[in-house]
Amino acid sequence: LIIDITVCIAAYYIANKISIEVFKNQHLTQIFSFIERIAAVISVQLILFWIFHTYSGVLRYSGYVDAIKLVLAVFVNVVLLIIFNLLFCDDPSHCLFYNTGIVIYGFLAFVTLFIIRLGVKTFFDFVTQNQGQIIPVMIYGTKQAAFGIAKMLQSQQEEIKYKLIGFIDDDTDASELMILGVKVYNLSEKNIRKHILKKTKAVIITPQKMSQINPDTDLDIFLNNNISVLTLPPMSIWKNDMPTLKQIKSVQIEDLLERPSIKILTDKIAAEIDSKIILVTGAAGSIGSEIANQLIQYNPKLIILLDQAETPLHNLKLAIEEKYPNQNFSIFIGDVRNKQRMEYLMDLYNPDFIFHAAAYKHVPMMEDNPEESIRTNVEGTKIMADLAVKYKVTRFVMISTDKAVNPTNIMGASKRIAEIYVQSLYKNLLAQGKNDTKFITTRFGNVLGSNGSVIPLFKSQIEKGGPITVTHPDIIRYFMTIPEACMLVLEACVMGEGGEIFIFDMGKPVKIVTLARKMIKLAGLVPDVDVKIEFTGLRPGEKLYEELLNHKETTIETHNSKIMIAKVQEYNFELVSNQIDELIKYSHLCKSYMTVSQMKKIVPEFKSKNSQYERLDI
Repeated sequence: LIIDITVCIAAYYIANKISIEVFKNQHLTQIFSFIERIAAVISVQLILFWIFHTYSGVLRYSGYVDAIKLVLAVFVNVVLLIIFNLLFCDDPSHCLFYNTGIVIYGFLAFVTLFIIRLGVKTFFDFVTQNQGQIIPVMIYGTKQAAFGIAKMLQSQQEEIKYKLIGFIDDDTDASELMILGVKVYNLSEKNIRKHILKKTKAVIITPQKMSQINPDTDLDIFLNNNISVLTLPPMSIWKNDMPTLKQIKSVQIEDLLERPSIKILTDKIAAEIDSKIILVTGAAGSIGSEIANQLIQYNPKLIILLDQAETPLHNLKLAIEEKYPNQNFSIFIGDVRNKQRMEYLMDLYNPDFIFHAAAYKHVPMMEDNPEESIRTNVEGTKIMADLAVKYKVTRFVMISTDKAVNPTNIMGASKRIAEIYVQSLYKNLLAQGKNDTKFITTRFGNVLGSNGSVIPLFKSQIEKGGPITVTHPDIIRYFMTIPEACMLVLEACVMGEGGEIFIFDMGKPVKIVTLARKMIKLAGLVPDVDVKIEFTGLRPGEKLYEELLNHKETTIETHNSKIMIAKVQEYNFELVSNQIDELIKYSHLCKSYMTVSQMKKIVPEFKSKNSQYERLDI
């Protein structure tokens, strides 16, 4: 403030001199003395500094807003002094101030005050950017988010410093532009080789650009040249329209595998779910918990969360209580294989909808324990489906898997048998003129980040320095995000008329070894140098690729391009029911080979691979 006052005094003194020497205003008589005039100018200026909060900001972080405050404080002072002249000077030869002097004062004061602030800011940036670790970065993208990120980088103070040296854009005309004093480079081969790869150590991908990235090609140019790839959360969650350094994170493989958000019939879902009692089995699992979270958005009367895993269910309870304090929900510990316990549950709550996500899902585990796979995936589904009929549940939605198609393992075959039972049960009810309960099956592949999936395993192996274990160099899998899969489950639920098996568009399959290499590069490491990749051989029951349909099945389109209906083989309910009862009996007797042999009778296309049960296919 003292410096600014001194500047203003000097500015008025020089302006007064210029008015006399250059504009020959000495013939005008000024009423007050020079000291009185300076006191008046500075007093009004001080008041305006206070009114416009000129000193509320931190000087080294001065920006556009601070410059506007300075302009207003000085400009208003000039206007007020000219108005005083007009109001209090009737005689043209007498005045309070020289008008030319006032205007010149305003110009000199603003320019000097602005230069001082700019100098302090520039000096501070120079000092801080030449201390500690400096990472030269470019921002990939030139839309609104890019400006926010750039401004954040230019006003940072944390220990790790990012120095903005340019923008990258895929527009061919982008190289003609300058933004915030740095150049924009397009992704031409010349720019990549001459500028981008030589000048930068990291690239920050804007949130908008991340949604447009082709995960197979667009980032390879950076990853293959040891350039770190960073990003920030979507703009919708930025605080005060400005991101922070703490929000910058390395791009994760999940970010690349995620696809553009899907559109679903939220109004129709809301109409169906509103004020209903919903039961979610397997609620503590990845899919079950996400279904529960999404259902809450549609105002159900009550959600019953059923699982036999105590700790995950307790964690889910705490999360819902914190996030949705007004939601009415009930935690119910129980096992879908316990018919008496499930009967008690159904009698107590009498739900309108059942989302049946309870299942064993790990292929190698189930290959070693086929009896348990049958007891949970088949008997558990049978118990819940039969109770749904008994208690007149409106809709029963079964969560299945692409591994049920032409199964090569116990887990996939058990889910296919569950599909067969649910579908044949519904057809049998229709034949009897009963249509109280609609049975709907949804089929999809791997979900990103689910418990025990390959991506968390690879992350853990990379953190330990490797090696990453991949079963086979040619193995591929479909991937879908958990929220995306669950949104499609909800839409399929309200879309279904009963008896359908809905399959979801899983996008393009991903080669697992390519996934592993990309994850190593995203961690800033070099595949086969910093982290080795080892091929361990296909696990029991594992196949190179998953299918969403077998060779006898075709699909019917729906209004949602992401959802199709599989036209599958139909089975006689009485025959299937008897075969499944016998299968369950063998599982209770812990007769592994008899259990698996019976599974192959029910599902003839079930051919074991890399498994001890291959001998049963001879």
